[in-house]
Amino acid sequence: MSQHPLDNPRQAELDALTFASAREQARALAEGRVSALALLEHSLARIERFDRALNAVVVRDDGRARLAAREADAALARGERRPLLGVPITVKESFDVAGLVTSSGNPAYADNRVEHDALAVAALREAGAVIIGKTNVPLGLADLQSYNANYGLTHNPWDLARTPGGSSGGSAAALAAGYVALELGSDIGGSIRIPAHFTGVYGHKPSYDLVARRGSGVPSGRFSGRDMGVAGPLARTAADLDLALELLLNRDPLTSKAWRVTLPPARHTRLADFRVLVIGAWPGTAQSLSERQVIEHVVERLRTQGVKVTRAADLHDGPHRGLLPDLPRSHALYRSLLGASLTELPVL
Repeated sequence: MSQHPLDNPRQAELDALTFASAREQARALAEGRVSALALLEHSLARIERFDRALNAVVVRDDGRARLAAREADAALARGERRPLLGVPITVKESFDVAGLVTSSGNPAYADNRVEHDALAVAALREAGAVIIGKTNVPLGLADLQSYNANYGLTHNPWDLARTPGGSSGGSAAALAAGYVALELGSDIGGSIRIPAHFTGVYGHKPSYDLVARRGSGVPSGRFSGRDMGVAGPLARTAADLDLALELLLNRDPLTSKAWRVTLPPARHTRLADFRVLVIGAWPGTAQSLSERQVIEHVVERLRTQGVKVTRAADLHDGPHRGLLPDLPRSHALYRSLLGASLTELPVL
């Protein structure tokens, strides 16, 4: 007779951590409620169970992950504490992880096994993260879905007939499926934000060069030299985005000699103290019915929480006139800059 999870305290604790934040997982590890190895095995078991259909984690590193988890358990037993000590994570396939292949979905780089971690990967590893493997992308990171000839198609955990978006689609899918609580992605034209939106997780596109990109793309460093491209975290909570961003700052040894970033604390801690500007339509396009319904639902939820909501239309006339940029012209400029950035991609 199989044992019910509630009859096994350790299994019940692991189940409770499946969709927990990285902070919560780190706290459970520090308090000894679970071991890093047990948490890793729990994550690997979910990948084994669900990823044949989902295809989010396309590069696995189970053996070294188990070694890292055992090392984390030893460190925890010694009383060592780091922000992600023992927490299992995955990273976008385009980031170099020592000993693993980086291809950015390009068959020409299917055997491109790298020797060093990307700077951002090294930062997360130094914080104690246990790296399980790498998640899927579109070819050259240049699409709004996540398919390539090397690894195939990634599906959305909420509906396998739909896409998780791209290019950090595997990253978002791994979070939404409960494999890991934290991911490392990249973004030029929505590659963090779109998958986060499509799968119901959180993503942040930081300011340009705030997070070191060296060691990403193919050949190694290709993405790090591309205009407008940034690296940034994806997570299941906004608080974890804050945690990850702090860990990823000031990692480039060249730029850090000239300047360092210190992020100020949040202006407010209560939602009701914030003001929200609602821009209800994409520049130059009409708002669809589904967009309008979703936006109105969000606006209503914000107002019931006491948030002061301003709509873009309110800024076109009266005392607020001119406060909002010309969004159609700004979008046209952005598209021109984006096109120039993408010309750095090799012709295949």
